[in-house]
Amino acid sequence: MINITHYKSPLGDILLASDNNSLIGVWFEGQKYYLANISDDLIERKDKILIKTEKWLDSYFNGEKPSIDELNLAPQGSAFRCEVWKILCEIPYGETSSYKDIASKIAENRGIEKMSAQAVGGAVGHNPISIIIPCHRVIASDGALTGYAGGLDKKIFLLKHENAEF
Repeated sequence: MINITHYKSPLGDILLASDNNSLIGVWFEGQKYYLANISDDLIERKDKILIKTEKWLDSYFNGEKPSIDELNLAPQGSAFRCEVWKILCEIPYGETSSYKDIASKIAENRGIEKMSAQAVGGAVGHNPISIIIPCHRVIASDGALTGYAGGLDKKIFLLKHENAEF
């Protein structure tokens, strides 16, 4: 059983999902890959992690810089995707990174010559915990704003909200 609740944000409705102890999903209503990897039944019920996530989002949208470490995150995905999502969590508030930079970091961590930036892009796009795992902070090497599962308008809003240069 997956607990869910709806959060009203400046960007529209967001669905939050947990497995009682961990946050497993934060999706903009109707975004690409909405509820991906969720096969259990859903129940509208606020548990402690969902309440804590709502407070985290309130703080974020109020211009504060809440720490990702405040929440117990458990995104569901392949080992590669989880590796990418962990790196996303290291991108500081108000800063950006490129798909190429993340690919280089993975290659270095694995002791291999190179990693595909396109593969990284696929993992970034499938991030199930939007905003909190900050996939909006990833841009192209040339500075171009590329895909965001929630829509480029939301990516632009989030980057401006954080005063990020892009």
